[in-house]
Amino acid sequence: MKAKGYIFDYGGTIDTNGCHWGKMLWHAYQRHNIPIHEDEFRRAYVHGERTLGRIPIIQTDYTFRKTLSIKLRIEFEYLQDKGLLNANNFNSASCQTAILDDLYQKVTDTTAKAREVLLKVKEQAPVVLVSNFYGNLNVVLDEFHLNGIFKDVIESAVVGVRKPDPEIFQLGIKALGLPPEDIVLVGDSFNKDILPGNSVGLKTVWLKGEQWDDRSYDETLPDKIITNFSQLIGR
Repeated sequence: MKAKGYIFDYGGTIDTNGCHWGKMLWHAYQRHNIPIHEDEFRRAYVHGERTLGRIPIIQTDYTFRKTLSIKLRIEFEYLQDKGLLNANNFNSASCQTAILDDLYQKVTDTTAKAREVLLKVKEQAPVVLVSNFYGNLNVVLDEFHLNGIFKDVIESAVVGVRKPDPEIFQLGIKALGLPPEDIVLVGDSFNKDILPGNSVGLKTVWLKGEQWDDRSYDETLPDKIITNFSQLIGR
């Protein structure tokens, strides 16, 4: 799909190749044999996301690794407070470190591959990042060697508007200085990327990976569906 400009989502798109972050975390819990059920994890995950959305815990100089460690700490504290991780032989600190190391390596590898794709896309047209994030996204981009790729970074915590509000995509359109019909939006979330992107006239590419739930979507709505980030450049 040809475009004169691109808008990319970050979390769940560039860093996980379309896998919802809740699923990324749950699979890591499984790999490290954390003794809880998925429904218990889901409650902990939602609690963690709401906590970080309500309280400015993440500082602007925090790396991705530090951000992820805080997410894990909040989740584990919730599970312990609910009496779900109180086994005598359970070492919470070591489990958190193991999961952190596991996920950080996966994200590093996935982001390195995405970087190659982004550099090729940038050769064809300018790219802008539009993301719900905590105010430290530029630090994260530096951490994963993505700095300098994007013409602009529109971050929810900085601009004061979050997806799925279409206004945040209007800011991306303005940064590119192009008509929306000449811009392709690439994102993993149908509700937070594809629907609002379509509503402001963008062409949309849905990176359809493992979703948070099993709900179905109108797959005729995106202009294109891909299952791997590398498919953006025909690989």
